[in-house]
Amino acid sequence: MSLSRRSFALAGAATLLLPARALAAGADAAQTEVSISAVDLDGPNVTTVTVTVRNTAAKRLRDLHVTFSGPVGWTVEPAVREVQGTFAQGTEATATFELLVPAPTSGFQLLTFTATATYTGGDGLGSATGSRTERRGTALANLAAAYNNVGVTDESNTTPGNYDGGGNSFSAQKLADVGIVRGGAVSALGARLTWPDVASGMPGNVSCGSQAIALSGSGSRLVFLGSGVGFGALGSATVFYTDGTSSSGTFGFPNWSFQNVTDHGATQIAAANGRNLQTGYGNAGIAYSVFANSIPLTAGKTVELVVLPGNGGIHVFDMAIAP
Repeated sequence: MSLSRRSFALAGAATLLLPARALAAGADAAQTEVSISAVDLDGPNVTTVTVTVRNTAAKRLRDLHVTFSGPVGWTVEPAVREVQGTFAQGTEATATFELLVPAPTSGFQLLTFTATATYTGGDGLGSATGSRTERRGTALANLAAAYNNVGVTDESNTTPGNYDGGGNSFSAQKLADVGIVRGGAVSALGARLTWPDVASGMPGNVSCGSQAIALSGSGSRLVFLGSGVGFGALGSATVFYTDGTSSSGTFGFPNWSFQNVTDHGATQIAAANGRNLQTGYGNAGIAYSVFANSIPLTAGKTVELVVLPGNGGIHVFDMAIAP
């Protein structure tokens, strides 16, 4: 597609922008505000993106320059916009950029766009940054569609297991001894969860990698059932609501063994005796644990989908909304 389809020829020293409109000034000015308009992601195309800068301080803002960037590899023209004039408290200036949007890839994407304003005057800080995250693609229908790890094996056939990257796994028999069974109910942190209804030796948990999972419901918090591999199983999950808004929260799990069971604010749900090695059952007398943790949800809103953390050390067996 030729870039001449739209105004990528703007790339020179073009200047644009006058205050878009005056706004009522707040009583207590906050830091200079930078916002980004919605982005048309129906690529491949060239689309216009508008960055708005609002002066919230009592001093006039001047010498304003605005930059805008998309995901790595996306083309933006021009590199910077110079905004002429000065801007009193409560006024806005707008800068437009041309963005080359590539064709969609398969799967779900969270795309982050960033704009930075540099200036003199205003709040005196010299720069302010704003960002916008857009989503593109379709979420997986449920958590089971994202299963990518074999975490539970039968003691009669331990070789399919590889929960921790070293060929080890939970013993189905030892989990059953502590009430964790295939398809069984698990209550945790006010939520009713379900242990995966998956045969031993088959993928039955998600090693997190920013997968997007459809989920519906409203409540106070989203509860995750799982455990960690390694000692840094901590990350941020993003929840999208049916009204287009989103919220994020950080959660984590202790390592499935050899770590304080309350690390990352987790709650221990069950502890199995020993684990399965590639050579069979072993490590008797050592506890291998399953945990629960949660992130808050926005009150009164209905969940549409959840984007899991990007940390593969976080393993999730189920997630559910607590009232």
